Amino acid sequence: MDQQFSYVAIRNAFYTQAAIGIAANTFLLCLHTAAVLVGHKPRLTDLPVTHLALTHILMLLTMGLLVSADIWETQDILGDFKCKVLVFLNKVMRGFSMCTTCVLSVLQAITISPSGSWLAHFKLKSTNPILALFLFLWVLTMSTYSNLLFYTVATPNKTQPGLLFVTEFCSYLPMSHIHRPFFLTLMACRDVFFVGLMVLSSGYMVLLLYRHTQRSQHLRNSRFPPKSSPEQRATQSILLLICCFAILYCADSLISMAIGLTWTNNAILVCVQMLVANGYGTVSPLVLITADTQITKITQLTCQQIYCYNFQYL
Repeated sequence: MDQQFSYVAIRNAFYTQAAIGIAANTFLLCLHTAAVLVGHKPRLTDLPVTHLALTHILMLLTMGLLVSADIWETQDILGDFKCKVLVFLNKVMRGFSMCTTCVLSVLQAITISPSGSWLAHFKLKSTNPILALFLFLWVLTMSTYSNLLFYTVATPNKTQPGLLFVTEFCSYLPMSHIHRPFFLTLMACRDVFFVGLMVLSSGYMVLLLYRHTQRSQHLRNSRFPPKSSPEQRATQSILLLICCFAILYCADSLISMAIGLTWTNNAILVCVQMLVANGYGTVSPLVLITADTQITKITQLTCQQIYCYNFQYL
């Protein structure tokens, strides 16, 4: 009884988390769209940021549908199809969230790199290579999680042995001894590659910011510290974003490892893992909104226009 109560409480907490995350990501998406409409020059990082927001909206929405009891009236073939599609889409969005964050980190490192560095040769003048890269990442991520379409089933009998709990209505079938190591190795290699790129690009950005700070202290009076440039503020926000990702990614990996190695059906542990795994999708738009000066200016301008419009009719 206590376990069921804890499960329901954590599940209800996810609804609040999902509502905040979807609202924040939608707001971020609208603000970037508004920036283009009002004539601001698009930045190379705008496309990854908007794609990240859209990815997180879909990730939180699919997870919300998975834990919602309203769409699971029956556990027949249709229920099985819902489980396969929703679990697959949610996992793909989570994987693509990591890939997009990595692209954002590398792009920012290239953007702020000095003209004499070797990274300067990779500076882009259009978004076409980014679009091609995203298309490749879509194919790669969907291929990585393709096994879920075969091993995810609706749970006809919650006491059936051998199934791994996903939600109250969906479970994983046990994988064969050949397929399981193959897909785990594939996902591990993908994670090591993208997280490694994030670490390298983040370390490079920290080094550039440190050098810039040291030069500024020599050139200017300490009584009047120089204001940080828009590029520096953007870099700092992306570094903060990566720190949030790293913390939640490590926590998610530890819990997922515990679940995967023991093949446990602890509903509370799975729900905690769900909150942690989707936490980045809720935190990231808040970090990007508060740190982006362009978005702040657009928000202030919009609020002023609304105030002036309402004042005219008072």
